[in-house]
Amino acid sequence: MSKVACFIERTFTKPESKFCVVDAPPTELTLNITNGKCVPGIFDLSVEMATKKSVGSLKEADLKAKRVLVRVDLNVPLDDNLKITDDTRIRAAVPTIKYLMEHGAKVILTTHLGRPKGVTPKYSLKPLVPRLSELLGLEVKMADDCIGEEVEKLVSGLPEGGVLLLENVRFYKEEEKNDPEFAKKLASLADLYVNDAFGTAHRAHASTEGVAKYLKPSVAGFLMQKELDYLVGAVSNPKKPFAAIVGGSKVSSKIGVIESLLEKADKLDLATSLIEKAKAKGVSLLLPSDVVIADKFAADANSKVVPASQIPDGWMGLDIGPDSIKSFGEALETTKTIIWNGPMGVFLNLTSLQQEQRFHCIWNKACIIIPFQAIAKKLAELSGKGVTTIIGGGDSVAAVEKVGLADKMSHISTGGGASLELLEGKTLPGVLALNDA
Repeated sequence: MSKVACFIERTFTKPESKFCVVDAPPTELTLNITNGKCVPGIFDLSVEMATKKSVGSLKEADLKAKRVLVRVDLNVPLDDNLKITDDTRIRAAVPTIKYLMEHGAKVILTTHLGRPKGVTPKYSLKPLVPRLSELLGLEVKMADDCIGEEVEKLVSGLPEGGVLLLENVRFYKEEEKNDPEFAKKLASLADLYVNDAFGTAHRAHASTEGVAKYLKPSVAGFLMQKELDYLVGAVSNPKKPFAAIVGGSKVSSKIGVIESLLEKADKLDLATSLIEKAKAKGVSLLLPSDVVIADKFAADANSKVVPASQIPDGWMGLDIGPDSIKSFGEALETTKTIIWNGPMGVFLNLTSLQQEQRFHCIWNKACIIIPFQAIAKKLAELSGKGVTTIIGGGDSVAAVEKVGLADKMSHISTGGGASLELLEGKTLPGVLALNDA
């Protein structure tokens, strides 16, 4: 199926125009998405989502000698030799852990890794211990389980400022079922709870939502708070003009986000399709002027740039073309807030590109990543001019990291699914379970 990037711009009498860049097969853009009801959106986010108590409000008197269960997201990629290939999530968890250590808490870390079916050695957290210890500057103890008598003994032996990493919480099926008894067993290890795992906050699991029922206070970690500040704050009350770039391999899964952006931008009723809705609201829907196409997805493919309306049968659209890159970039020039979730067009892993140099010739004698790089560089440039730039979504984040532009953005979200649900206007169980500020 051909992929086409679409640019949606709302025409306002006031200067606070809003627009989205959407990457989608043309057929997906005509789906009936309403079912006769209005969809809540990002500007209806509950005040509760942004007003949770933070770990920073807990002082030494609250933490000294206390057992603190911290839900972190250490779901990092490992290679075939079980070596960490990207430690971003581990590094992101460090500020909260160090704060607790410095205030005399006994820190108990719980997390998942992968999608194990029961106890699965390749999903053990043991390979994470050396890097975590290095980043924290102390020897992190590792438990062989996450509940049970042996774990309780390790917890009781923790010194103030010590850190214990529990084994993969998803080794128990009760975790994802949010089983109350399992949640109680986890909670019994601690005196209070900190959730710093934004990437799993959209899941009502025992370690993300269940334990909060049994531990008070239950507060947000620094990473969680930062994510909420940017994604709830920047989207609910953005500096305007505000733009959203919504892409990825399956834009149909993001129709709710697009609906939300359109619906809450101008307060009109939903139409029977995205295109009709855009027309009904005075939104101009601009297809890209050109696209990159290939006759197959392979290193030896024939490729060329053609007008967006002239993709031949048997060819596939891979990405937006140079004219589209230019027009999208010019449109972004006027913005003050940009959220990007999902890359436009085909995105190839850069490591694979480096290993398979022939791919460099697919895209008009150049690397297929060029369109992504161009838009990413534009956002980095705008960020330097004071524009708030937020990157969310696994592929988008990975790509921005790979091209060395992550530190140029205002915020890199650690939770693709969680950030997407926030953009769609949904609440996050792992956040709602925390104490209010």
